[in-house]
Amino acid sequence: MDTAENMRKIPRQSRAQDTVDVVLEAAAQLLEASGEAGFNTNAVAERAGVSIGALYRYFPDKQSILRALALRETEAHRRAVMAVVEDGAPGLARDRAIIRAFVQAFAGRNRARRIAASAMLAQADHAELAARFSAAEEGILDANGQPLTRVQAFVLSRAVHGALRAAVLEGADFLQSQAFEDELVRLGRAYLGYVV
Repeated sequence: MDTAENMRKIPRQSRAQDTVDVVLEAAAQLLEASGEAGFNTNAVAERAGVSIGALYRYFPDKQSILRALALRETEAHRRAVMAVVEDGAPGLARDRAIIRAFVQAFAGRNRARRIAASAMLAQADHAELAARFSAAEEGILDANGQPLTRVQAFVLSRAVHGALRAAVLEGADFLQSQAFEDELVRLGRAYLGYVV
Protein backbone atom coordinates (compact mmCIF):
# COMPACT_ATOMS: atom_id res chain seq x y z
CA MET A 1 0.00 0.00 0.00
CA ASP A 2 1.58 3.25 -1.02
CA THR A 3 0.64 6.80 -0.11
CA ALA A 4 -1.17 7.26 -3.41
CA GLU A 5 -3.70 4.57 -2.45
CA ASN A 6 -4.70 6.66 0.56
CA MET A 7 -5.28 9.86 -1.36
CA ARG A 8 -8.05 11.13 -3.58
CA LYS A 9 -5.80 13.38 -5.61
CA ILE A 10 -2.05 13.06 -5.99
CA PRO A 11 -0.26 16.39 -5.45
CA ARG A 12 1.68 17.20 -8.62
CA GLN A 13 2.76 20.79 -8.01
CA SER A 14 4.96 21.93 -5.17
CA ARG A 15 2.15 24.05 -3.71
CA ALA A 16 -0.14 21.01 -3.59
CA GLN A 17 2.62 18.91 -2.01
CA ASP A 18 3.14 21.68 0.54
CA THR A 19 -0.56 21.47 1.44
CA VAL A 20 -0.32 17.71 1.95
CA ASP A 21 2.82 18.13 4.05
CA VAL A 22 1.13 20.79 6.21
CA VAL A 23 -1.91 18.54 6.71
CA LEU A 24 0.26 15.59 7.74
CA GLU A 25 2.33 17.71 10.11
CA ALA A 26 -0.86 19.12 11.64
CA ALA A 27 -2.19 15.59 12.03
CA ALA A 28 0.97 14.50 13.86
CA GLN A 29 0.80 17.52 16.17
CA LEU A 30 -2.88 16.95 16.88
CA LEU A 31 -2.40 13.25 17.61
CA GLU A 32 0.47 13.97 19.93
CA ALA A 33 -1.46 16.69 21.78
CA SER A 34 -4.95 15.16 21.90
CA GLY A 35 -4.70 11.51 20.90
CA GLU A 36 -7.47 9.85 18.94
CA ALA A 37 -10.24 11.54 20.91
CA GLY A 38 -9.50 14.92 19.39
CA PHE A 39 -8.56 13.65 15.96
CA ASN A 40 -10.98 14.36 13.12
CA THR A 41 -10.75 15.96 9.70
CA ASN A 42 -12.15 19.31 10.88
CA ALA A 43 -9.58 19.56 13.66
CA VAL A 44 -6.76 18.61 11.29
CA ALA A 45 -7.86 21.19 8.70
CA GLU A 46 -8.13 23.88 11.36
CA ARG A 47 -4.71 23.10 12.82
CA ALA A 48 -3.18 23.00 9.32
CA GLY A 49 -4.78 26.31 8.38
CA VAL A 50 -6.46 24.86 5.30
CA SER A 51 -10.09 24.60 4.35
CA ILE A 52 -11.89 21.31 4.89
CA GLY A 53 -12.38 21.21 1.11
CA ALA A 54 -8.62 21.42 0.58
CA LEU A 55 -8.10 18.57 3.04
CA TYR A 56 -10.78 16.43 1.36
CA ARG A 57 -9.19 17.11 -2.02
CA TYR A 58 -6.33 14.86 -0.90
CA PHE A 59 -7.70 12.73 1.93
CA PRO A 60 -11.14 11.08 1.86
CA ASP A 61 -11.26 10.48 5.62
CA LYS A 62 -9.25 10.56 8.82
CA GLN A 63 -8.04 6.96 8.35
CA SER A 64 -6.39 7.93 5.06
CA ILE A 65 -4.61 10.76 6.87
CA LEU A 66 -3.35 8.35 9.52
CA ARG A 67 -2.12 5.85 6.93
CA ALA A 68 -0.44 8.57 4.86
CA LEU A 69 1.25 9.92 7.99
CA ALA A 70 2.55 6.46 8.91
CA LEU A 71 3.75 5.80 5.37
CA ARG A 72 5.51 9.18 5.23
CA GLU A 73 7.36 8.36 8.44
CA THR A 74 8.10 4.80 7.27
CA GLU A 75 9.66 6.18 4.11
CA ALA A 76 11.72 8.71 6.10
CA HIS A 77 12.92 5.86 8.30
CA ARG A 78 13.74 3.71 5.26
CA ARG A 79 15.85 6.53 3.82
CA ALA A 80 17.67 6.93 7.16
CA VAL A 81 18.38 3.18 7.28
CA MET A 82 19.59 3.16 3.68
CA ALA A 83 21.93 6.08 4.43
CA VAL A 84 23.44 4.01 7.24
CA VAL A 85 23.71 0.93 5.00
CA GLU A 86 25.33 2.88 2.15
CA ASP A 87 27.47 5.41 4.01
CA GLY A 88 27.75 4.15 7.57
CA ALA A 89 27.25 6.31 10.62
CA PRO A 90 30.35 8.05 11.94
CA GLY A 91 31.00 7.04 15.52
CA LEU A 92 28.28 4.35 15.60
CA ALA A 93 28.25 0.69 14.71
CA ARG A 94 25.95 -0.10 11.79
CA ASP A 95 23.52 -2.19 13.87
CA ARG A 96 23.19 0.50 16.53
CA ALA A 97 22.72 3.23 13.91
CA ILE A 98 19.91 1.28 12.19
CA ILE A 99 18.14 0.65 15.49
CA ARG A 100 18.55 4.28 16.51
CA ALA A 101 17.07 5.44 13.18
CA PHE A 102 13.95 3.40 13.90
CA VAL A 103 13.65 4.58 17.48
CA GLN A 104 13.93 8.22 16.39
CA ALA A 105 11.22 7.92 13.73
CA PHE A 106 8.31 10.33 14.15
CA ALA A 107 10.71 12.77 15.80
CA GLY A 108 9.88 11.42 19.23
CA ARG A 109 6.12 11.78 18.82
CA ASN A 110 5.34 8.40 20.35
CA ARG A 111 1.60 8.91 20.79
CA ALA A 112 1.17 10.00 17.15
CA ARG A 113 3.41 7.16 16.04
CA ARG A 114 1.38 4.52 17.89
CA ILE A 115 -1.94 5.71 16.48
CA ALA A 116 -0.68 6.14 12.91
CA ALA A 117 1.20 2.83 12.95
CA SER A 118 -1.89 0.99 14.19
CA ALA A 119 -3.96 2.46 11.35
CA MET A 120 -1.37 1.55 8.76
CA LEU A 121 -0.76 -1.97 10.03
CA ALA A 122 -4.48 -2.73 10.02
CA GLN A 123 -4.50 -2.54 6.22
CA ALA A 124 -0.86 -2.92 5.26
CA ASP A 125 0.65 -5.37 2.84
CA HIS A 126 3.24 -6.63 5.31
CA ALA A 127 5.39 -8.25 2.64
CA GLU A 128 5.58 -4.90 0.85
CA LEU A 129 6.54 -3.11 4.06
CA ALA A 130 9.24 -5.68 4.76
CA ALA A 131 10.58 -5.40 1.21
CA ARG A 132 11.27 -1.70 1.78
CA PHE A 133 13.89 -2.65 4.35
CA SER A 134 15.34 -5.78 2.74
CA ALA A 135 18.53 -3.99 1.74
CA ALA A 136 19.33 -3.49 5.43
CA GLU A 137 19.33 -7.29 5.84
CA GLU A 138 21.84 -7.82 3.05
CA GLY A 139 25.49 -7.99 3.95
CA ILE A 140 24.99 -8.89 7.60
CA LEU A 141 27.82 -11.12 8.75
CA ASP A 142 27.94 -13.36 11.78
CA ALA A 143 30.81 -13.33 14.30
CA ASN A 144 32.80 -15.67 12.03
CA GLY A 145 32.49 -13.33 9.07
CA GLN A 146 29.94 -15.54 7.29
CA PRO A 147 26.93 -13.99 5.59
CA LEU A 148 23.58 -14.90 7.07
CA THR A 149 21.28 -17.22 5.21
CA ARG A 150 17.98 -15.78 4.07
CA VAL A 151 16.25 -17.54 6.97
CA GLN A 152 18.75 -16.23 9.53
CA ALA A 153 18.44 -12.67 8.22
CA PHE A 154 14.65 -12.98 8.42
CA VAL A 155 14.69 -14.26 12.01
CA LEU A 156 17.14 -11.61 13.19
CA SER A 157 15.42 -8.68 11.52
CA ARG A 158 11.94 -9.77 12.62
CA ALA A 159 13.07 -10.34 16.20
CA VAL A 160 14.45 -6.82 16.46
CA HIS A 161 11.62 -5.29 14.45
CA GLY A 162 9.03 -7.17 16.50
CA ALA A 163 10.38 -5.77 19.75
CA LEU A 164 10.45 -2.28 18.28
CA ARG A 165 6.91 -2.59 16.89
CA ALA A 166 5.60 -3.92 20.21
CA ALA A 167 7.21 -1.02 22.08
CA VAL A 168 5.51 1.44 19.72
CA LEU A 169 2.08 -0.20 19.74
CA GLU A 170 2.08 -0.82 23.48
CA GLY A 171 3.21 2.73 24.24
CA ALA A 172 6.28 1.56 26.15
CA ASP A 173 7.71 4.46 28.13
CA PHE A 174 11.24 3.19 27.47
CA LEU A 175 11.01 3.26 23.64
CA GLN A 176 13.55 6.04 23.29
CA SER A 177 15.75 5.02 26.18
CA GLN A 178 19.39 4.07 25.94
CA ALA A 179 18.61 0.87 27.85
CA PHE A 180 16.13 -0.29 25.18
CA GLU A 181 18.54 0.54 22.37
CA ASP A 182 21.31 -1.35 24.19
CA GLU A 183 19.11 -4.43 24.66
CA LEU A 184 18.15 -4.50 20.97
CA VAL A 185 21.80 -4.24 19.97
CA ARG A 186 22.67 -6.99 22.47
CA LEU A 187 19.93 -9.22 21.05
CA GLY A 188 21.23 -8.82 17.51
CA ARG A 189 24.85 -9.32 18.43
CA ALA A 190 24.10 -12.38 20.54
CA TYR A 191 22.19 -13.93 17.61
CA LEU A 192 25.17 -13.23 15.36
CA GLY A 193 27.48 -14.98 17.82
CA TYR A 194 29.37 -11.99 19.13
CA VAL A 195 30.41 -11.99 22.77
CA VAL A 196 28.12 -9.49 24.44
